[in-house]
Amino acid sequence: MNKSSIARSALQWGAVACVLVMLEGAGCQSTGPTVISNELPFDQAVIDATDGLVAQTQKLPAFLAKVEAKVNKKPMIIDPMIDAASGQQTRVTRQLEQKVAERLASQHPQFEVLPFQSASLSKAQYLLTGTMVRSAAGSGSGGARKPFQINLALVELSSRTVLAQASALARDDGLDTSPSAYYQDSPVLVKDKVLEGYIRTSAARPGTPADRFYLERVSVATVIDQATTSYNAERYQDALSGYRSAMSTPAGEQLRVLNGVYLSEVKLGHMVEAEQAFGRVVALGIQYNELGVKFLFNPGTTDFWSDPKVSGAYPMWLRQIAREAQGAKVCMNVVGHTSRTGSEQLNDALSLKRANVIRQRLGGEAAVLNARTQATGLGFRENIVGSGTDNAIDALDRRVEFKIVPCQ
Repeated sequence: MNKSSIARSALQWGAVACVLVMLEGAGCQSTGPTVISNELPFDQAVIDATDGLVAQTQKLPAFLAKVEAKVNKKPMIIDPMIDAASGQQTRVTRQLEQKVAERLASQHPQFEVLPFQSASLSKAQYLLTGTMVRSAAGSGSGGARKPFQINLALVELSSRTVLAQASALARDDGLDTSPSAYYQDSPVLVKDKVLEGYIRTSAARPGTPADRFYLERVSVATVIDQATTSYNAERYQDALSGYRSAMSTPAGEQLRVLNGVYLSEVKLGHMVEAEQAFGRVVALGIQYNELGVKFLFNPGTTDFWSDPKVSGAYPMWLRQIAREAQGAKVCMNVVGHTSRTGSEQLNDALSLKRANVIRQRLGGEAAVLNARTQATGLGFRENIVGSGTDNAIDALDRRVEFKIVPCQ
């Protein structure tokens, strides 16, 4: 008898063993998510979440699972992991993804992690998603920052169902939350319906469907990822080609794609094309009823950031926002936000002043918007990052949002 025959026999006996175990009152497969609520060092939290995720897929006793792993590899792809609050890829989300992949390779050989590429989609049986978000739980005592909640989900692609889900709390022992170059350079918050679907999928209970809107766009996500990798590596022409390729597909009308075209055109010095691309970003944001733009101001003032490398594009942004809002005949609430530095009262007043500055500038571009816009200041009450570092890490907290509202 050869090794394959022995393995098949073992698996057949394993099925019998599993039935016997179930008759004795113990299950062979977890029926719910793995929840690890005690705060752990980051590396240990990743290990425990990954192991908990895999444990839910085990239909055989451990010794037979090892036999099966040698005979029946299960191909998997990992959609790059993100920060759930911002939708950004950061250094620590990249670290999370790498450590999950390393744990799977070293301890769970039944899974074969394939590159996140178009060619892998037809081969993969499973899709793994993962997010991190600052948790409301946990102590955060002694001046320490609140821990991060890690969410991992394993989706069976044939049934489009979440097969397993695990979460764990990771202490923030100096984790690097700096966004990657693409997200740091982005003028807008790119957390759209696709990324929101990814985030919901990562937190979904086993046995429930994965988000349909997100899953239908996984194929183009592989193209977006390759383009973004090129952008982060400063290969801007390759990035532009990739984003244009994604945009040509039925599912390519996404903020990540249009924003990538804009960023790449800027880096290549194609300013006319860049302005056209930004107009499409704004139009899609209006279609989603919300657009968050990173207008940065000098500290404590209503003056745009002094460095023209940062603020030089602002007049064009305002021109395109006014043009698209006028063309769409929408009314907008211009909402100012600040980072978590200073008193609540000071930041509420400052954010309102900044929102009014943007509103007035829009009215200067299109007079009709004077009657169609209003200004609101929320201070730091709706921070996305909340670090209070006042640098690239929390740039999204110093944004101005354009929310579509009913016209009076």
